Amino acid sequence: MNSERTTPDLSLVIPVYNGSRTIGPLVERITTVFASTLFEIVLVNDGSEDDSETTCVELAENFPRNVTFVHLSRNFGEHSAVLAGLSYARGRYIAVLDDDGQNPPEEVVRMVQELKRKNYDVVYGHYIDKQHSCFRNAGSRFNDRIATLMLHKPKDLYLSSFKVINRFLVEEIIKYRGPFPYIDGLIYRTTRKIGQIQVGHRANISGPSRYTFRKLVRLWLNMFLNFSIKPLRLSVYVGLFVACLSIVALGLILMDKIWITPNLTLGVPTVLASIVFFSGVQLMILGLIGEYLGRLYLDQTGTPQYIVRYVTRAGAQAEASSAAGER
Repeated sequence: MNSERTTPDLSLVIPVYNGSRTIGPLVERITTVFASTLFEIVLVNDGSEDDSETTCVELAENFPRNVTFVHLSRNFGEHSAVLAGLSYARGRYIAVLDDDGQNPPEEVVRMVQELKRKNYDVVYGHYIDKQHSCFRNAGSRFNDRIATLMLHKPKDLYLSSFKVINRFLVEEIIKYRGPFPYIDGLIYRTTRKIGQIQVGHRANISGPSRYTFRKLVRLWLNMFLNFSIKPLRLSVYVGLFVACLSIVALGLILMDKIWITPNLTLGVPTVLASIVFFSGVQLMILGLIGEYLGRLYLDQTGTPQYIVRYVTRAGAQAEASSAAGER
């Protein structure tokens, strides 16, 4: 049977960033779990600064029938790397896992079964006991609250990075051409056939989480600005509220001056404080509008989601794919 011509039942997409210590054991575990299944593994090296590229190349050589390796030209972020992996995945069902081994491959079997049984487009893994740091957990909770507000998702639905997606949804996701992809936002604007099941979560053996405060803020901005105009509407309400507040404040000052303390001299500090307050609100709203315009500018100038330097396909020779990856 020719693996190039046969569609795998399952693709496992794994974005890799500084995961040279963990990606090898994870791939070996996957090949053991799915030994009786027609599957493929798509590793996407997202500009790692360690030996991840060398490790992934060796894995592609050791498992030539199952491992596809996509090497990006630099670091583009986890969601861009996942989008690149989805573009190269060929399976009827596609699982997305982290590279640190915290997502047990055994749970993918249950997630696929749940997706098939209830005819979902995507099934998320809801961690029974999260093994992340307190900082990472706090960031995840904050992003979850924002997603509930921006995307109107149910409060009990947790949008984790561990998920299984069907082919229909993948084909819709990879149509996105903007430079700031947010996979869960793309999923939720496409479908409401979404499920979740409780899954295990292993401890991270590679050390502290690689999600820094800056990366969490970037993820929040992608969700906050790319998939909703609520921030612009919110700025209108803030402007109206501040305007009403200023009118009330002026009324109180006049009442105080006329009836309570007519001899009181209105000082410069009051005026300066008012100017600083209203200027801060204006700058906040202008910055919000500027962020939207900046993203539109980057989109119109063709800022890529990711750039692929080369690809080693499962069952095929390495091929140059830089043009194919510039989306």
